[in-house]
Amino acid sequence: MKTNSFSNLEVIVIPDRAGEIKSFLAMDVLDEAQKLQRAGQSIIRLEVGEPDFPTPQCVVDAVHEALDRGLTHYTSSMGMLELREEICRDYKESYGVQLDPDQVVVTEGTSPAMILVFGALLDIGDRVLLSDPHYACYPNVVRFFGGVADYFQVSESDGFLYDIEKMKQALRPETKAVFINSPSNPTGKVQEKAILEEIAGLGPYIISDEIYHGLCYGKKEHSILEFTDKAFVFNGFSKRYAMTGWRLGYAIMPKEFIVPIKKLQQNFFICANAFVQYAGLRALREAKGDCEKMRQVYDQRRHYIVPALRDAGFQIGYEPDGAYYVMVNAKKYSQNSLEFADQILHQAGVALTPGIDFGPSLEGYLRISYANSIENLTEGVKRLKSFLATL
Repeated sequence: MKTNSFSNLEVIVIPDRAGEIKSFLAMDVLDEAQKLQRAGQSIIRLEVGEPDFPTPQCVVDAVHEALDRGLTHYTSSMGMLELREEICRDYKESYGVQLDPDQVVVTEGTSPAMILVFGALLDIGDRVLLSDPHYACYPNVVRFFGGVADYFQVSESDGFLYDIEKMKQALRPETKAVFINSPSNPTGKVQEKAILEEIAGLGPYIISDEIYHGLCYGKKEHSILEFTDKAFVFNGFSKRYAMTGWRLGYAIMPKEFIVPIKKLQQNFFICANAFVQYAGLRALREAKGDCEKMRQVYDQRRHYIVPALRDAGFQIGYEPDGAYYVMVNAKKYSQNSLEFADQILHQAGVALTPGIDFGPSLEGYLRISYANSIENLTEGVKRLKSFLATL
């Protein structure tokens, strides 16, 4: 805060580091949708990627047991050893990857994990290669730590699959890391095994967001750790286990980063909530059956929503096969996805996320989440079809 010497007015100067952070438009839409709902308007909520299922009962029971036992104190800054060992067992079972528990740091969701990784990895001016489109928050975290975000194009005409040649062309001598996301938010696309193998050989560190693993349909997801040790992984419990509000995630790191990331965790976050870590342990051990039931329901919704949206008037030139998102091409109606999403929200009562939130290549697109009941999806499509018919 700075004071103007020539008046009694205080001049507030926001540091560039904070002032240059862009809004997460999906959350802006959420705020407006909730405001309209409080005012009594019926809104079909398809804007955020949040499971509509309750958290599995075994997980809820675990946190009650932890609280009854008084397990409310600090854990190791890296997280409970028992939980980190279970995460390693899960990666061994799922991907054949052998990990040391010391390579895992448990965090309060994956967003703090990103802060730890980029805080340990980036110097001022280091470059990180991202896809366009990408999850909206990625470049903001890179820039916050003084990094520079570069992009390679991913197009609907290629099924939103990564193009290795485009990635190679976008690499620079200063490229410290390549950031990937499969299954993808926002496209819901799962990258092929052969593509991930080639990405692993590009040279820089690979950062892989694997938060939607376990939510694939007709295709098996692969961890980047199957192909290289020079990689960081983000994962957690929010999406697969319907635990968004529990805020529990983790990062897996190369061994040379254990000490610096541990020090950052000690200073910035201390540790994740103890009783929530016990819940995560129970999720890994007992909730896989619940997760499979949820995955099957998402798949049923996917089979409904894609043809229904096409019938409503949107163009969809690919098949999403992971997560719970589909990108619809709305360019024949509007070239401004932010304005169009706002128009749809207020006039049709359906909350969607503007494509521009995820990069310039998705201007004119809208992201639709099918993490909602089939009844709400049906009503949402009905409203969208009626609205589009008026344009």
